[in-house]
Amino acid sequence: MASPDKPTSFDIAALAGVSQPTVSRALRGDPTVNEGTRKRIEAIAAQLGYKVDKNASSLRRGQSSTLALLFFEDPLPDGTAINPFFLAMLGSILRTCAKRGYDLLTSFQQLSSNWHKDYEDARKADGLILLGYGDYELYRARLQDLVRQGTHFVRWGSVELNGLGTTIGCDNMLGGRLAAEHLLERGRRRLAFIGDATSHYPEFRDRYHGFCDTQLAVGIEPDPRLQIGALSIEESGYVAAQELLANRVPFDAIFAASDLIAIGALRALQEAGKSVPGDVSVVGFDDIPAASLTHPPLTTIAQDYNAAGEVLVDTLIGEIGNHSSEMRLLPPTLVVRKTS
Repeated sequence: MASPDKPTSFDIAALAGVSQPTVSRALRGDPTVNEGTRKRIEAIAAQLGYKVDKNASSLRRGQSSTLALLFFEDPLPDGTAINPFFLAMLGSILRTCAKRGYDLLTSFQQLSSNWHKDYEDARKADGLILLGYGDYELYRARLQDLVRQGTHFVRWGSVELNGLGTTIGCDNMLGGRLAAEHLLERGRRRLAFIGDATSHYPEFRDRYHGFCDTQLAVGIEPDPRLQIGALSIEESGYVAAQELLANRVPFDAIFAASDLIAIGALRALQEAGKSVPGDVSVVGFDDIPAASLTHPPLTTIAQDYNAAGEVLVDTLIGEIGNHSSEMRLLPPTLVVRKTS
């Protein structure tokens, strides 16, 4: 064995009772190594003070040991740049990259730029994580380019079996059902939805469909006049809630497609003299940090950003290693606060 002050991967393999290639795969976070074996190898490596030579490892594999995280600008009128939910997810992505032995390159992109040609081809990164996309109909063409190029990528978004790369996303239909079930349990019967429920925003659309299906299941016909389109910004939620109020169609609850929309709706309701939750209950979606700071604190459907970040990184590493991967839906949960 090597001297104690300079252990090798062969030393770890001997102590762990595995092959040296298994040690190498485990220490770079390869998902093909089972968790028990990986933890045993990591513990022995830590005990020996072994450090992975990332440069040498990258050269052997012809890779950079770097992943690129691309945030996309949503061209909104208030100048909002990045969805706060994605910022919450960033910490999980960074932690998981560090655990798996990867560096993370982050970049802010406009959807209209040639971002899809800039990374893997130039060997800046071994693969891409894509967050945010604005209008999905415009985004779809760029995804098709990535597939044609053979780029390794994984994205967070609406999970559809359309062949456009591996997608990890929230079970938005379930989220819509949870919101409707909660409001119905609170005795609400005139349920409004604020959010663009078209194919341009498929995640919002799925939330709306789950919301409507739950009402239909208990014999309530959703009123189409209570669905108002809105983008995921506070001002859009504010304007949509004002429109709901101006239409004079009775409603006693609002399910907003995002927390930002809900925060705007709360402001419009308060300005109109409506009590929340006395006159109108409000439920958001995402559970961004600001959701617990509204007045009153916002009931919402929480997406698990910690699990999301870890699954995105591990799935991409699997793709880079040419391992098969599957699209995954992560279940949301209801967080009850004071607006309902």
